[in-house]
Amino acid sequence: MHLMHLDVHLKDIDLNLLRLFDAVYLCRSVSRAAEQLDLTQPAASQGLTRLRTLLGDPLFVRASGGVAPTPKAHRLADAVRSALSLLEQALNPAAEFDPLASRRSFRIHMSDIGEARFLPDIMAMLGRIAPGVRIETQPVPAAELVLALDQGRIDLAFGFLPTVQDTRRVHLLNDRYIVLLRAGHPFVRVARQLQKRPPAALLAALHTLDFVAVRSHSDTLRILQLLQLEDRLRLTTEHFMVLPAIVLASDLAVVMPRNIARSFAEQGFALVEPPFPLRDFSVSLHWSPRFETDPGNRWLRDTLVGLFAEGKH
Repeated sequence: MHLMHLDVHLKDIDLNLLRLFDAVYLCRSVSRAAEQLDLTQPAASQGLTRLRTLLGDPLFVRASGGVAPTPKAHRLADAVRSALSLLEQALNPAAEFDPLASRRSFRIHMSDIGEARFLPDIMAMLGRIAPGVRIETQPVPAAELVLALDQGRIDLAFGFLPTVQDTRRVHLLNDRYIVLLRAGHPFVRVARQLQKRPPAALLAALHTLDFVAVRSHSDTLRILQLLQLEDRLRLTTEHFMVLPAIVLASDLAVVMPRNIARSFAEQGFALVEPPFPLRDFSVSLHWSPRFETDPGNRWLRDTLVGLFAEGKH
């Protein structure tokens, strides 16, 4: 059906229609949006029909498991979400966040490696300035992160998340993938000797190592694939925290972030830094535009940036 162009004026649109649009966009379902807004299914459908007529666009089309936004709906979504958020904040008398008095719980997406690297500093900081604030880490598949942030199921996402788009974000720090070995591993001496030779020599020597990897950290697996080292992979595990004990007790090597590996350096481990493809990456903090002005969300973002961002120390 061809829909003609219409001039739309703000006075023509009921605020509740925008709330309905936002809920359907986030839920990808008219029925779930109706439930969220405490509407009947017919009322939600009628409201969506009115909005479609006013805007001259279908906005949502049937899709597997619900509805999918049209291009125009995608273009409108951020503006509608930001406008609703600003109104909610303006109408909310609790415009400030008091960290000393707050007992709020924040949910943060982190990998297990991220938990090991960042949670000790975060909890020490909160103990000093926000003793009642609680943190719950909640890992979410990368494909679901934007929706989880928009729906408020998580407050922030923390890590190297190159596939996550359509969020607000701030760069925290740069990192690099290295190889972690036990300190007495024969390859450590070999690597020192090869440092004076062309970089390709050290990469070639990696084919003498056997590796352990974590299934959930796809970037480290991708590096092994690019170097054609898959046949040297002897163990694949589900969790990062078991790796140090395995490396310490064997001749296995692991590709992991340097910032994490440095914390093991004084515990009988050695670090080797080959010129990997894809070795450099950045850690960022992500949040939803919908919660840009939320006082608690903003306080935690600013606090984490002050704690971890390079150049802030």
